[in-house]
Formats: sequence, C-alpha cells, structure tokens
Amino acid sequence: MRLPRSLFACTALIGGLSFISSSQIAYADSSSAGAAKAPATASKAQPVTDPNMVIATVNDQKITASDIQRAAASLPPQARQLQTSILIPLLIDQLISQKAIQIEAEKEKLQDKPDVKAAMDAAAGNVLQNAYLEEKVLPHVNDAALKNYYQTHYASKKPEEEIHARHILVDTEAQANDIIKKLNKGADFAKLSSQLSTDKSTGVHGGDLGWFKREDMIPDFTKVAFSMKPGTISPKPVHTRFGWHVIQVLGTRTAPVPSFDQVRDQIRRDLIREEARKIVDAAESQVKITHYDEKGQPIPNTPVNTTGNGAH
Repeated sequence: MRLPRSLFACTALIGGLSFISSSQIAYADSSSAGAAKAPATASKAQPVTDPNMVIATVNDQKITASDIQRAAASLPPQARQLQTSILIPLLIDQLISQKAIQIEAEKEKLQDKPDVKAAMDAAAGNVLQNAYLEEKVLPHVNDAALKNYYQTHYASKKPEEEIHARHILVDTEAQANDIIKKLNKGADFAKLSSQLSTDKSTGVHGGDLGWFKREDMIPDFTKVAFSMKPGTISPKPVHTRFGWHVIQVLGTRTAPVPSFDQVRDQIRRDLIREEARKIVDAAESQVKITHYDEKGQPIPNTPVNTTGNGAH
C-alpha cells in the first residue's frame, strides 16, 4: 500500500507558524487602514500577543491574528520574504475576499450539493489525518533521533566506491559492436553518443552518467562497469532491459562519508517517512479492512493482520 501524498504533508508543518507575530499583524493592519494620518499613535501601539485578536469581520464572521499566521505559513518561501507591512494587508484582503465568497456560497446552499459535500468531507479528513500524524510523528523527529540515524546509516558505514562513466545506448547488439569497433579506431565517444544513443537525456552530454555507486544502476550494468579500469571501454556490449550499452569508465574514487550537516535535511525527511509508516501500520492493525471485487463481493482469502484485529 502506498501512502497518499497528503499523509506526508506533516513535513511542511515542522517549520512552525510563529515567523509573523500578532503585534506585527496589528501594526500592519493599522498602517494599511490609515496609519499615515496618525503615525505617532501607530508607533506607540502596544504589542499584541493574543492569537484570538480580531483583525476584521465579514458580517459576523471574525478574522483573527491566528488566521493571518496560518495563511502566512502556507505561503511559498519567496512570498514570506515580503515586508510585513506589505504582506499582512494582502493576506487580510485575501481572507476577507474568501469569507465573502464563502458567505455567498452558503446562501445558495452549495455546501449541500453531494459533490461539494464530499470534497469538504475529504478536506476535513485530510486535516484530521495530518494533525494526528503531526502529533504522533514529530516528537520522534528531534536532534537526538537525527544524530542516532546519522550514526547508524552514515557514520558507521564504510566509504563506498564510486565510478564516473558514460555510455552509448542502442537497440541492437550489432549496432553496439559496430560502435565499439569505431571507438577502438579512435572515434570520439561523446560525438557518437550524441549522434547514436537512444538515451537522449545523457546523449546530449556525451553519454555522461556522472559519479554513481553500485546500487544506483541496474545489476547487469553495475557488474560490468565496476569491473572496468579508468579509461577503458567495455570489450563487448552490455545488455539490460533498456537495450545494449557501450560503457566507458572515466574514473574511480571512494565516496567520502557526508557530514551530519550535509545530510541533516535528508535524514529528517527519512525519519518522518519511517515514523509515519509506523503510525499508519499501527492504525491499520486496529481496524477491519475488506476489499471488494468488481461485482461488489468481498474478496476471499484476504491476508489477516498479524499485529491486530484487522484484515487486508
């Protein structure tokens, strides 16, 4: 089973919502509402820390400081770089417009239409799922956990061998053999790759695959490439599911173990995925799951969960 993308949205919540304070919101709002007429009053405004402070109302519906903070937190990083005196009035106007549209939609009872109701229920479900995952997962993604993961998956492992290679990929063994003959007579590898390779993504770069480890390539390709010496061309074509390869190894090296800071963000993502997977598995083990065929009949012989009362 694959997790829906929405279940991993908790990754985006880690940054927090506090980069814009309530006092900044209050100041920016007062500025946009006519602070130019009374700059002294605005400059003496007392800091406001109450997230429930009302910024505006649309009919009787309130827009609060926390609403602005949530809206700001959902913006892309580039938008967050705007000055708060510019950003916050824009967010307030946006929320006012959204409230006005929502009020008109509710007057027309659009929320009672089956497709709209289904979409609203799905959105509410996603919010609840993400809130649950955030609450259960994030406590396990702390500095100590990140460092332990680094020690286990990076620091304690031996440096791995990498090679730098390029290839020419063609459809038939005969084509590949002909290319090897041309290369042995002095033909330019990069030119032949750009002209003949069916791998267009690397062909435009002379067939360059860059540096890679053993597990980065499919086994048949890896076995030959890692047995070759730098500067050599594969003596015969290498067959994989993609076609026939002519390989040239350009160099070898031992990949250095990355520092903790270099992989910190990747570790964080990996830990979140691992912990989320544990939470999902635990939740599924507590429920009964039945699959149905195209006739609406339960599918028999569904494997039973061994960790709980549910069945898949």
